[in-house]
Amino acid sequence: MTDQPTAASDPTAAPDPTPASGQAPASETAPASGQAPASETAPASDPAPASASGAASASGQAPASDPTPAPPTPPPAPELFTWEFATDPYPAYAWLREHAPVHRTRLPSGVEAWLVTRYADAKQALADQRLSKNPAHHDEPEHAKGKTGIPGERKAELMTHLLNIDPPDHTRLRRLVSKAFTPRRVAEFAPRVQELTDRLIDRFAATGSADLIHDFAFPLPIYAICDLLGVPREDQDDFRDWAGMMIRHGGGPRGGVARSVKKMRGYLAELIHRKREALPDEPTPGEDLISGLIRASDHGEHLTENEAAAMAFILLFAGFETTVNLIGNGTYALLTHPEQRERLQRSLAEGRSDLLETGVEELLRYDGPVELATWRFATEPLTIGGRDIAAGDPVLVVLASADRDPERFADPDVLDLSRRDNQHLGYGHGIHYCLGAPLARLEGQTALATLLTRLPDLQLAVDSADLRWRGGLIMRGLRTLPVEFTPVR
Repeated sequence: MTDQPTAASDPTAAPDPTPASGQAPASETAPASGQAPASETAPASDPAPASASGAASASGQAPASDPTPAPPTPPPAPELFTWEFATDPYPAYAWLREHAPVHRTRLPSGVEAWLVTRYADAKQALADQRLSKNPAHHDEPEHAKGKTGIPGERKAELMTHLLNIDPPDHTRLRRLVSKAFTPRRVAEFAPRVQELTDRLIDRFAATGSADLIHDFAFPLPIYAICDLLGVPREDQDDFRDWAGMMIRHGGGPRGGVARSVKKMRGYLAELIHRKREALPDEPTPGEDLISGLIRASDHGEHLTENEAAAMAFILLFAGFETTVNLIGNGTYALLTHPEQRERLQRSLAEGRSDLLETGVEELLRYDGPVELATWRFATEPLTIGGRDIAAGDPVLVVLASADRDPERFADPDVLDLSRRDNQHLGYGHGIHYCLGAPLARLEGQTALATLLTRLPDLQLAVDSADLRWRGGLIMRGLRTLPVEFTPVR
């Protein structure tokens, strides 16, 4: 639920790193050779200095050695968007921060874009209004048309949402939906989140094993955001199916995402019509978000039906995948850092919430759900990190890299749940800061605390090397997370 992921994933995603036979799956977005393109920012090796050892000087004496040694040759540029990169992108990002912090590359989709990898540059870019969210500013060639948004959103007339617009329209639409995500409204929603969390754990607690992505991390935010939007309970499993297709990326049937978007668009149009017909004259306490959007539209806020449908769509799309990955990545990080997990369990047993709160922020920094902020396009020539960006060029801010920048964070590759100086960029920065961050934090805190309390000996059921990460350019998340524990009745 963010002006960056959507929440939610980006269609120019790298291929899903779980090929059936060990080979890269056929994908419209996969590079033909499977190799990362040569980068214009990768430094060339320095030429070897001319040697004077075999030449005689005019005086017959051996020439003095050069007192200035040649600079060391940097290691070769890493490959990007491979299966190995999807599993652990952080070494590659460390190389980029040091050697090519603003890096032009060709993405698997064929689109060329700039990657911004240092914290200071990332924060500047996220707040720079010369970088537009509107794809109309992309100076894209024919082959790149439609590859910088969610598949099918153009045809489904779902483009007018917070991820694709700038002020003043962005300001107007954000104001309309921000009422649903105030601290007070989120606090009122907390009992429902706890109810959903317990109900989902009840379904597998007695079995002694589960896939925490499929059985827990995925359905929890889907049902929560459906409740918030006002999707009737009997229709929420349809939303779960459509959302599941959206996050499968290369693992689903060709065109499956676009078909799911089309189905969701048709459903939302019908739901908006039904809610408008039944809308009472005065708002009721806890009125759902779609009814609130309709009411605002009918009272002079100039919200068109397409805008209302697009807003509901992106809030759903953005509102679930970030939380799926926060819960999945966060649980995995705790299971692979047992001393930190034990600290958190002791704190929870003592009835304290301080370590849970700082811990979720650290999990967002350490291996957050949004790897890259969503697309931005230069509206005029500008300079970032010493590199000149041309008007029309796409710019992608690498949040995962910025949040591991040693110039900003002490020991950035260390997970420390009690870290205090933690102004991470996991939910963005500036006017496009994630609108739904308060709800995502609530869901993440509730999910992790309940899991560790109810299933105290939770552990991985497979070796970490056997886990697979979903291919994606914007999002970072596990495909599965098999766990085992002592059955609880």
